[in-house]
Amino acid sequence: MLNLTGKNALVTGIANNRSIAWGIAQQLHAAGANIGITYLPDERGKMEKKVAELVEPLNPSLFVPCNVQNDEQIHSTFEAVREKWGKLDILIHCLAFANKDDLTGGFSQTSRSGFNTALEISTYSLVQLAGAAKPLMTEGGSIVTLTYLGGVRAIPNYNVMGVAKAGLEASVRYLAAELGPENIRVNAISAGPIRTLASSAVGGILDMIHHVEQVAPLRRTVTQQEVGNTAAFLCSDLSSGITGQVLYVDAGYEIMGM
Repeated sequence: MLNLTGKNALVTGIANNRSIAWGIAQQLHAAGANIGITYLPDERGKMEKKVAELVEPLNPSLFVPCNVQNDEQIHSTFEAVREKWGKLDILIHCLAFANKDDLTGGFSQTSRSGFNTALEISTYSLVQLAGAAKPLMTEGGSIVTLTYLGGVRAIPNYNVMGVAKAGLEASVRYLAAELGPENIRVNAISAGPIRTLASSAVGGILDMIHHVEQVAPLRRTVTQQEVGNTAAFLCSDLSSGITGQVLYVDAGYEIMGM
């Protein structure tokens, strides 16, 4: 039976109730995990208020700001984990961003700054957070990130985010190789297209979802809860022999040739 009782889980990337990170946090909580939440701070505190209200039913014991473009905030986040919990068992990385202008039109028109921003937030942040989590995973642990098919195939308008996801998947393998001797597992979930705040920036996202519904073996796309269920599995002892992998949760779309 899947049981995460006694496990401390830090979840990043919740923006609203459509976020895949929100689906994951709910399933971890349902499995008994002690939940910590990070949010992206803004000057007016709107995101803090919105996320705090959303996650209240999860009774998070940790709620901290973390902008992964700010090294001091990353340090403060994991220092808060150390002070509050003493150890970390689970890290959920659900962070991705690219400028909207770089998610339409030709990939060759990607700006230098846009490329750097997408790779820093969407890819390098996993490396940063894993490095900060490592000393706290004293009893082993599980790190799970989110990727997408656009990292291995050319998807219309996905552009620079596809490159970022390819780098993310490579990072999963290198981190798994490094952290494995510490009994820390690192895996990725490649979810089918879901309508979220992040995906709404991708040109033609609704067409993409409709296409999956027509072509995928299950003739539908997936839900946040289904991705959350897989994440809970990857964070549990039921997946103790799995690391460095990309698991597709996409209603089978990835296997189709046409």
